[in-house]
Amino acid sequence: MPHTSTLDAESLRLVLDSLADFAKANLSDEKLLELDEKDIFPEELVRAIGSEELGVQLVFIPEEFGGMGGGAFDVYRVCEAMARIDVGLATGVLATFLGSDPIVFGGTPEQREHWLSRIAEEGLLMAYGATEPAAGSDLAALKTVAVPVEKDGQVVGYEITGNKQWISNGGHADVYTVLAKAPGGPTWFVVERGAEGFSSGKPEDKHGIRLSNTTALILENVYVDADRLVGLEEGQGLRQAQLVFGFTRLMVAAFGLGAGWAALDRTIEYSMERIQAGAPLSEKQGYTHKLIVPHAVRLEAARAYIEQTAESIDKGGDELLNTEGAIAKYLATEAGNAAADAAIQGHGGYGYTKEYMVEKIRRDVRITTIYEGTSEIMEMTIGRDRWQHHLKTRGQHYHDLGRRLEGVHSEHPKVGADIAALAAHALAEVMERARAKRLTRNQHVLFRIGELASYVEGAAAFARHAVRAELDELDPKSPRRFGAGAVAAMARVFAREAAQRVAVDGMRWVVGAEAVGDADAQALETSARLSEIYTAQAGLIDDMNQVGDALYERS
Repeated sequence: MPHTSTLDAESLRLVLDSLADFAKANLSDEKLLELDEKDIFPEELVRAIGSEELGVQLVFIPEEFGGMGGGAFDVYRVCEAMARIDVGLATGVLATFLGSDPIVFGGTPEQREHWLSRIAEEGLLMAYGATEPAAGSDLAALKTVAVPVEKDGQVVGYEITGNKQWISNGGHADVYTVLAKAPGGPTWFVVERGAEGFSSGKPEDKHGIRLSNTTALILENVYVDADRLVGLEEGQGLRQAQLVFGFTRLMVAAFGLGAGWAALDRTIEYSMERIQAGAPLSEKQGYTHKLIVPHAVRLEAARAYIEQTAESIDKGGDELLNTEGAIAKYLATEAGNAAADAAIQGHGGYGYTKEYMVEKIRRDVRITTIYEGTSEIMEMTIGRDRWQHHLKTRGQHYHDLGRRLEGVHSEHPKVGADIAALAAHALAEVMERARAKRLTRNQHVLFRIGELASYVEGAAAFARHAVRAELDELDPKSPRRFGAGAVAAMARVFAREAAQRVAVDGMRWVVGAEAVGDADAQALETSARLSEIYTAQAGLIDDMNQVGDALYERS
């Protein structure tokens, strides 16, 4: 599988330092706000990021094609760093690697050599032409067609006709991968800018990420040679698209993480300077414990899951990790969106003005819950997959996770694994009730199971992450902003939230989908161990105090 090699920690640090230096020299707040206001795609800056001047694109390209051979962990750190600067610019860079991924995962060796080498050497901009006006995230519903062109009984090329919508880099890319329905089924094709019959629409006037270019694509009998069919076999397009989701959704998760922290860090700084009733806002628990601490905890829980998934991808193997990518994206982008919203609130009236960057970040990060699959598509993906695990294991999937977490707690009692175990057991009981009463015939119930599964698995990942922090065994490339004690406190806070959500919300939807009497409701409370989950909330405020001290670097 591609993307299984990795950089050493020093090489990654140099890339991140170079990116920070580039941003400092070229992307001041004033410059970013000006570009946003004028709705300008700064093509020269996007190309500079992927040129010899900076060469960030090399992280994404395997060494055999002239790149640095970065793995999923490296890509997550780079994507997080780019999103901290600007999600729109990050989107322009992401689009090239989203556009190249059908070739990376489905191309012939010759196709990979040709196109990936050109990205490495020339800094080509690419675009990913999958989404259509009526199909949205349903790639199987595409209407774009590719009609074979024959000569002497042999297929020598294809004529592609159709429309694509919401294409990042659509008006500026050099090369496009376009999904079209060939006689053999959905198929990816490589189309170069300037091809006859190929054009792009006017840029979309977007709510956010206004530094990115988003357009429609129009293809009217666009001819491509047969060797532009990715993989040289028709009908492989959906399979090739599925191969990339675990990886590309991890990249978008990193965008949510980076933007969320960008907004939150600005709010932390603001709260230390803003005096209210004789003291800075940073010293007021009513401010920090609503607008800062919970969001920092959720962002770091998402980081723990992102890192767990990235490490799994980098180990290789045959697993697609689509569901894990969906969980990472769901947790991180929802957390980033909420953190940016809290940042506006934390700045008061100033946050609502365009002079303050948090207003822009809030508009920008919103897209991360939409592109590469909406949060609702993520809930569906997670819910369906984990429902199948529940059925195949006769209801034991999350009970098994709970028992493993209890084992973690016995050796590391400070990381909240016992509370995460309660969340896992509660989810197993909720899902079993849903199975027995056939409640997933209600789509909303299945989607809510997807949401709750994300929180449970996030809590489990965070507990394991806290153990590694305690043992000083985190990946060398993992940030070290918080000490082991603060990480453990964050993990405990998140585990409590996960357990509370599963027990209360899970029961809400189970009861809401059927007629339940008092005795039955009490039996549900007992099986979900609701009283234990309430008891486990003891110490929550103290842990939040500890997290606040870590965020504000108070001794």
